[in-house]
Amino acid sequence: MALFELTLILLLIAVGLTALSRWLGIPYPSLLALAGVGIAFLPGAPTIEIDPELALALFIAPVLLDAAYDTSLRDLKRYRLSLVLLALGAVVFTTVVVAFVGWKMAGLPIAAAIALGAIVAPPDAVAASAVLGQFKVPHRLNAILQGESLLNDATALLIYRIAVSAAVGSVMLSDAVPVILLSTVGSVAAGYLFGRLSLLTLTRIEDAASSTVVQFAGTFAVWIIADRIGLSAIITIVVYAITIARTAPRQMSARRRVSTYSVWESAVFVLNVLAFVLMGLQARSIVGRLSGDGQGDEFVFAATVLAVVIVARLVWVFGYVAIIRRFARFDSKEQRRDAPTFGGALLVGWCGMRGLVSLVVAIALPANFPGRDPIVLAAFAVVLGTLVLQGMSLKPLLRWLNFEEDTTIDREVAQARVAIMEAALDVLSRKTSAAADVVREQYEAQRKIAENPEDAQAATEYDRLRLYAIKRQRDRLEELRRDGTIGDEAYHRLEEEIDWSELAASPAGRFQSLTT
Repeated sequence: MALFELTLILLLIAVGLTALSRWLGIPYPSLLALAGVGIAFLPGAPTIEIDPELALALFIAPVLLDAAYDTSLRDLKRYRLSLVLLALGAVVFTTVVVAFVGWKMAGLPIAAAIALGAIVAPPDAVAASAVLGQFKVPHRLNAILQGESLLNDATALLIYRIAVSAAVGSVMLSDAVPVILLSTVGSVAAGYLFGRLSLLTLTRIEDAASSTVVQFAGTFAVWIIADRIGLSAIITIVVYAITIARTAPRQMSARRRVSTYSVWESAVFVLNVLAFVLMGLQARSIVGRLSGDGQGDEFVFAATVLAVVIVARLVWVFGYVAIIRRFARFDSKEQRRDAPTFGGALLVGWCGMRGLVSLVVAIALPANFPGRDPIVLAAFAVVLGTLVLQGMSLKPLLRWLNFEEDTTIDREVAQARVAIMEAALDVLSRKTSAAADVVREQYEAQRKIAENPEDAQAATEYDRLRLYAIKRQRDRLEELRRDGTIGDEAYHRLEEEIDWSELAASPAGRFQSLTT
């Protein structure tokens, strides 16, 4: 019960910390990490041990699917070179450097040192996105960071799995290459097949709540099955999510889609909070066990790993950008314009905050794993240190870099908005009823405004008038229920109709009522 009560309290605190993070312009995971540490060392805080396999399935699967669902295949193809160099090259480079430090400084076995490197290698874009979303940074950088965060988890966890197996004696490092190839190919195929099967199931479910439950159950099932048959659960989930994302929106009703998005957003937030709580509680027990003469050495080692992780990413990013720019001298003028800049390299290199994945895979190490306590302590130091040092300094860095405002997405939204208005007008041109004339006038008004938007996401004057009228509709509906003209069932049915109208009239990402 103590953990349950503690979790409820922290969830409420997390809501306040999220609002505070927006006000301060820092990533909310940074404040969550500090809160997790603080609550872990409160008197009476419970000691919690979580099953490693449960930790991976519970925390990683839904969060990874949520990120993969929003991934743009177009951007993955367009920036494939940078993504390969970061999601594969940077992860391997960081793993090797950290493993060397762990082997030399802490005396870890080679396999255990590699496992540590794989744990702290993949950055998490959640923290960076919380700040980058407040600035219109170049779309290229944003897309690269998001894609890297998705793909580097697969690379790091493949290495992690092999290293952990080697450390406990179930596989030799010399067998790693065929294992990786078989796991990768099989996982891609399995993810696609699971995605198609899920689509067949979801299209036959109309109830929004049932559809959401099936989606969560399906996500966990895919992870567990892939893990049980020896595939990479990470790659399987990523391919599974991308497969669904390309087809499901067209086959899913608006009611189910809005409900599902809301539930998933809340679930991912809760999982982030719980992961930081559990990691903080783990850190407390680890610090307690690291007593005696060697305690200072363990903390020095953790701090060294933190410094190595930050420096290694910066060295790698600046190194490959320098090489690309050197070869870009021979490209055309247009190609040179798209070449990476050192300012962009600094931002990408500094957006190396570690997060949920590093926390969970550290917790997931077997209890008898060689060097588990110093490894988990180092992982926790890296997550906390990068979130605090890099996360809290990201906003000042962006102000100093002063990137030119990127309106790529706004232009795409405006262009697409005009196109879909024209599509609606085209199909309505064959209708001659009075109702069709009214609808045509509405679309014509929206198209004229969309053709010259100052802000592609802003409410149009037409939308503002609709929201103004909807506010009066809500007031009148309340009056009808208050004076007994209608009962609660009728009230809620009409309330739902007004909700959909408000949703249609509200700008993307904002549900608002205008009172004036």
